[in-house]
Amino acid sequence: MRRVLTTLLCLTLAFPIAPVHAYSRIKDIADVEGIRENMLVGYGLVVGLNGTGDGLRNAPGTQQSLQAMLERLGVNTRGQNITSGSVAAVIVTANLPAFATQGSRIDVTVSALGDAKNLQGGTLLVTPLLAADGNVYAVAQGQLAINGFAAQGAAQSVTRGVPTSGRIAAGAIVEREVQFDLAAMRSLRLALRNPDLTTAKRMSDAINTFVGAKVADATDPGTVHVGVPASYNGRIVSLLTDIEQLRVQPDLPAKVVIDEASGIIVMGADVRVSAVAIAQGNLTIRVTELPEVSQPEPESFGRTTVVPRTDIQIQDQSDRKLTVLRSGISLQQLVNGLNALGIGPRDMIAILQAIKAAGALQAEIEVI
Repeated sequence: MRRVLTTLLCLTLAFPIAPVHAYSRIKDIADVEGIRENMLVGYGLVVGLNGTGDGLRNAPGTQQSLQAMLERLGVNTRGQNITSGSVAAVIVTANLPAFATQGSRIDVTVSALGDAKNLQGGTLLVTPLLAADGNVYAVAQGQLAINGFAAQGAAQSVTRGVPTSGRIAAGAIVEREVQFDLAAMRSLRLALRNPDLTTAKRMSDAINTFVGAKVADATDPGTVHVGVPASYNGRIVSLLTDIEQLRVQPDLPAKVVIDEASGIIVMGADVRVSAVAIAQGNLTIRVTELPEVSQPEPESFGRTTVVPRTDIQIQDQSDRKLTVLRSGISLQQLVNGLNALGIGPRDMIAILQAIKAAGALQAEIEVI
């Protein structure tokens, strides 16, 4: 058994495992032009609130909307003083899915527009939802579901989550369809979610290899044109189904993304560093006062005094040495080298920016 284990270990060292490449489906890295969602927005009123709605004196728009709605229902309130706190003006948003048919339902999100405190228990009245072209594509109405809550007493209040925003599952009915005849198209355009020349070329090659003819062509880093081959005439859905299951290896540029607000650093696998020396350290002087009380012995006629005691600590981080990173190191070696200095993410951000300024970082730095 010992000889067998030794043999297997030698074979493993002699034949290292090849790196695993991350292949992705075309479906996961590209979108088909025309197959997309459309954003909808509308203005409406939520009623039935328990005194947590808009203050009508501070929200004239809510009062005018309430009066206009009542007039449409045959109730004349012009010139009347309405002080109800059970109404709130809201903005309703939704996404209209691709190929949504008339009568189908979609989810909507409702957000307070005025000074309402809580939308718990409210009901959204009929609200038309418009798209960018100004046409109404859906109508929303229903009972709100609120994730947060608010409670208040005489001396304390508690708020959890966001009680001024809610959701209505299947709260809107589609009234108009987006006209898009997919079956009549003679060519398609695939839009890469992360534009890249190499990835676009690999996508077109994979499609041409699958079809057996040159029907795909990468025209720019973000677009691949695909012509419908004769074998798929009248079956464009079948063509898209077959294409989106093809796997390619995406290629991305070397990039370091830094979020200075949260201290997050994300580095791509192809980040490389030229030969560079790094040192990091600070001088910290801490002065602490620890006064002590001096108590005289009994019958000594002495006085109780406070004796000052000062403790001075100096930390120069002398244990942190100059670290040399050799040329062409990989991402893992770069991280190991920076961790060897014992630094945190905040200092690592400054070091990466300094390496880039020195021209030793072969990658793009993006600060978000």
